[in-house]
Amino acid sequence: MSRTRAFRIGMAVACFLAAGSPPVVVAQDSGAAEAFVRVAAGYTVTPNITYLRAGGTDLRLDVYRPRGLSAPNQTVVYFHGGGWTNGSKEGSSLTFLPYLEMGWTVVNVAYRLADVAHAPAAVEDARCALRWIYRNAAQYQFDLGRLIVTGNSAGGHLALTTGMLPESAGLDRQCPGDRQRSWSTGTTSTEELRVAAIINWYGITDVADLIDRTPGPSGSFTVAWLGSAGDRHEIAVRASPLTYVRAGVPPILTIHGDQDPIVPYSHGVRLHEALDRVGVPNQLLTVAGGGHGGFTLEENVRIYSAIREFLSRHGVLESGAN
Repeated sequence: MSRTRAFRIGMAVACFLAAGSPPVVVAQDSGAAEAFVRVAAGYTVTPNITYLRAGGTDLRLDVYRPRGLSAPNQTVVYFHGGGWTNGSKEGSSLTFLPYLEMGWTVVNVAYRLADVAHAPAAVEDARCALRWIYRNAAQYQFDLGRLIVTGNSAGGHLALTTGMLPESAGLDRQCPGDRQRSWSTGTTSTEELRVAAIINWYGITDVADLIDRTPGPSGSFTVAWLGSAGDRHEIAVRASPLTYVRAGVPPILTIHGDQDPIVPYSHGVRLHEALDRVGVPNQLLTVAGGGHGGFTLEENVRIYSAIREFLSRHGVLESGAN
């Protein structure tokens, strides 16, 4: 079976399982079993590695690596969604199945939610996870030149801030690369934190914009994340990806449904327009009639084809690979 065919089958299974639907149709194709076996037999998982301790909490990540690596491997860092108030890395593990089928290393990151720490804690945690990746690149064979970040909803927001923040924003101070801790932080690394690309699935781009909006179906998650601090508007601006749009940020692909009832489609449009104005390579992939995720199998297959093409165009994925 071809790699392209296997990818489509793996994508189909991931979509059905993530939607909570029984994979009756794809299960009838023997290639589905082959795709699953390839991933299951071809990967090793190192779970619950502490990358930071903050506020009395051990923050952990999981590393999924292809077996038998002999050189640094293209790596994707995934942040789960949930409005900064809920969700978990374990509950989102099917979401990045297509990357496993393509042979990527995956780092699946947990971060502090609102009931543990208000904004901008999650932004700080995500940046510290990236610093941990830099410090442990040799051990886990992360290819820092082909390192991308992705996530959906609040996770899309964190992917954007993780990839766009300059050091001058001051949100990396909990995890300087030259400080040793009582847990294993890896080798010293004081390099500037950079990623090769950002894949943003309907992420929040203007946190302040959501403060006074009528809450969507999931409630006012933004208010819960910001808390009752008197300077919450300033914190919201500081935590907003639109604040950090400038020449030189990595290429960004945004996927957004134009009928999203939770994160307004305008957030994706405004980011796209702002990036265009400063000459940053980017693409807005609009899912016509699409809501807050929950896209169809056909839409997801189209989206992942666009992701592969985008990454190939910007030199992250070898043209024609996988």
